[in-house]
Amino acid sequence: MFSFFGRHKILASVLGSILVAVVLAVAFVGYRTIGPYRSYRADMMKPAPKEAAQGSALEVGVARRDITPFMENYDTWVDADGNGRFEPEKGDTYTDKNGNGTFDLVWMAGFSNNRAAKGVHDQLWARALAVRSNGVTVVMVSLDSIGVFHEKFIKVRKMIDPSLGIDQVVFSCLHNHEAPDTMGIWSYSPFRPRFDHKYMEFVEGACKEVVEEAVKNLKPADTILAQVTAGPDGYVDDSRKPVVYDNAVRCARFVKKGTDDTICTMVEWGNHTETLGGGNSLLTSDFAGYWRDAVENGVPEPNGVKGLGGMCIYFQGLVGGLMTQLHTTVPSRNGKDTFREASFEKAQALGENLAILTVNALRGDKAWRPSDNRVGVAAQTVFIPASGLMGTGMMLGLVHPGWYWGKGKTEIDVVRIGDLEILAIPGELYPEIAEGGVESPDGADYPGPPIEAPPLRSMMNGKLNMMFGLANDEIGYIIPKTQWDTKAPYAYGFSKPQYGEENSVGPNVAPVIHREALALLRRFHDGA
Repeated sequence: MFSFFGRHKILASVLGSILVAVVLAVAFVGYRTIGPYRSYRADMMKPAPKEAAQGSALEVGVARRDITPFMENYDTWVDADGNGRFEPEKGDTYTDKNGNGTFDLVWMAGFSNNRAAKGVHDQLWARALAVRSNGVTVVMVSLDSIGVFHEKFIKVRKMIDPSLGIDQVVFSCLHNHEAPDTMGIWSYSPFRPRFDHKYMEFVEGACKEVVEEAVKNLKPADTILAQVTAGPDGYVDDSRKPVVYDNAVRCARFVKKGTDDTICTMVEWGNHTETLGGGNSLLTSDFAGYWRDAVENGVPEPNGVKGLGGMCIYFQGLVGGLMTQLHTTVPSRNGKDTFREASFEKAQALGENLAILTVNALRGDKAWRPSDNRVGVAAQTVFIPASGLMGTGMMLGLVHPGWYWGKGKTEIDVVRIGDLEILAIPGELYPEIAEGGVESPDGADYPGPPIEAPPLRSMMNGKLNMMFGLANDEIGYIIPKTQWDTKAPYAYGFSKPQYGEENSVGPNVAPVIHREALALLRRFHDGA
């Protein structure tokens, strides 16, 4: 009898423990799905629809902050086999500077999880451009980072001094694969993550400071706009079918009112910032740094140009598809040398070639000065259907925290500065969604007529229309649904899937982003 009841007590105790564990697990997952800033919504337009927009002089201000990690605060390491990855099991060693018994390294973003920096080649920056006219103030920030999730940018917005009267801050990342991990995806190991929260806080603080300083630096300005074609040959390669390029460099130069003194040159173009490849262990802003420096300071002979002065800000464009220079042969401006393999020489050549195009376009006879410099802005929170690994990560609060009944929260923005219109998209948009050319190839997973039509840029109203990628968020590749292809038989006769889907939130994201972007553009234009 005792044995019988004793066994049942043990069984009851075990079942009770299991039940408690299940309840705790469910509670933990439920807690992680909430995510920060759950009630935050962006739903604004200024000037409001049908509200008279009084013309006034344009004011422009800029600022920058160095966001390069202080390498002296991190451990150093020795790469035994020279592959650029920190692998202690293969003989890699580190110097424990602070004596805490663990490796405190700067984990670089992209290519592999355990890629650690050994030093700094050139500085990384947060750069901000503030514009104000007709009672509207907007600040646009570009970061030399791989990407930042939406909740971090919401945090920064809430940190900014409200007395400055800023209506909206639009953030964008260059998707720099030679910078620290700011997403928590590449920090040593998915099972033993070592994400650098202190560095992320440093970047957030720099964003706050650069926004506030840019607004405090506002001064009367004139605008010069231009557009020029860059390649694709010698500049960028579309590494996934269908081949669709957006190879226009769109340029805006803001000068002090009534002068030719540059305050800021803003450029937008779509290409992955990854010229140095996965074997590089030095932090760098890649070709973007060379481009900006050359626009500001000029390019020496042969075939050089005089710099424009001021500050140059590069906003990443459309990089889905995959837009890359990794497989591109880039010519030197000397007309003799070419660079195909990953190297700083290749990054410099690409950046300087882009700078020469930029400066000549803005000084050319096709550049123009708009007479209308009114500023307007609209923003809309959007909920995207999330699936796959990233969807699971969202649900568990591991990446892009915040789960809204099977959806993730993100944002789309529109900015107008006179003749210039900007559409800010929260990820890596495939160019065909913006430019046209979405296909429905045989073998793809979702046959039928293309969904993402008309092309987004065709619905924009500016004389010059920019599109910022990785804006206010990073939701990965935004792939046309009819081109989604993970199941055999594969499209275009391939024996395996093309690269892309593994870094996307799912096949239903592109239709939602396209639909919501069109809706916001129409609302904005109706109210303009």
